[in-house]
Amino acid sequence: MSGINAILQPGMLVRHPARPDWGVGQVQSNIGERITVMFPDAGKVVVDGSRVTLELVDAST
Repeated sequence: MSGINAILQPGMLVRHPARPDWGVGQVQSNIGERITVMFPDAGKVVVDGSRVTLELVDAST
């Protein structure tokens, strides 16, 4: 895994680039290429990190 997905840790806030309607999600786990994120409008989603690069959200904004 490379890029932003490689540094994602539990608690970090992210957006799914193809699903902005899901809102800002919180990373639950990042194991291999499987990133589990809890989105407010989609629930728990397991993202394939080899296919989707999540967008990191600045928590201070």
